Amino acid sequence: MNSEALILTLLTVISAATPLIFAATGGLVAEKSGVLNLGVEGMLLVGAVSAFLAVTETHSALFACLVALLAGAGMALIFSFLTLTLHANQVATGLALTIFGIGLSALVGQDLVGVAYAGLPKLTIPVLADIPIIGPLLFDHNILIYLSIALVFGVLWFLQKSRMGLILRAVGESHDAAHAIGYRVVLIRYLATLFGGAMAGLGGAYISLSYSPMWAENMTAGRGWIALALVVFATWRPVRVLLGAYLFGGITILQLHAQAIGVSIPSEMLSMLPYLVTILVLVMISRDSNRVLGNAPACLGKPFNAAA
Repeated sequence: MNSEALILTLLTVISAATPLIFAATGGLVAEKSGVLNLGVEGMLLVGAVSAFLAVTETHSALFACLVALLAGAGMALIFSFLTLTLHANQVATGLALTIFGIGLSALVGQDLVGVAYAGLPKLTIPVLADIPIIGPLLFDHNILIYLSIALVFGVLWFLQKSRMGLILRAVGESHDAAHAIGYRVVLIRYLATLFGGAMAGLGGAYISLSYSPMWAENMTAGRGWIALALVVFATWRPVRVLLGAYLFGGITILQLHAQAIGVSIPSEMLSMLPYLVTILVLVMISRDSNRVLGNAPACLGKPFNAAA
């Protein structure tokens, strides 16, 4: 493989990993607060269709991304109200949110099928982008790719170094203790869940505006579920989310390259590869469940009632 082919392959891996980074990092923050939201797939789809609708109407990629942020946060607000205010079961509500997102995105996007979009413009960094091999890989992307990497390290700093991050982690570890010393558990979880939804919406915007600049029903193709698995795979650590996303991005591209070179395996089996690897990784993790659960927030998925 020559250098140009290698660069192109790695760029494709980066592109495939970016929506996973947004969705998984947002989900990690929500889970650190103790909220388990299984509606990521639905939020990705609603973010994708909202962004594509906005960009076709206004021709502004920035406005489209803002719309996707609000759409994802709106879906998360529905989930938060049902689970944090009305105390509905988080697992069942998350699954219902995914089904709702699939249906809503199909309804909103029914007139967008077949509409073309040029894709997000690149933000090339002068001089640095001209460095052989490294330049195109690091300094010649659209703004959302740069933002995804900044997001991971921003969340890492927030959780490890900031006072609010410490409070959020405390709520996720023991909501009763956090409430007892005066922290507003429900509000903190609302904010964390809204952030997670907004990031999922932005991940959906990347899919419809850059990765596949078009709209098609169910175009997220299960990335929301992979993002949820990625948080567990990363043991709730932001930098591991970044590395895991690139790993899964590479597996996605591997199956595409295998199809392109004519590997004598049914295409359906190759398309299953990213999801089979996801299951395999989770099975491997479960063999050391004590270590994994040691990093999981102690109150993850547990309801909180201040009046209790």
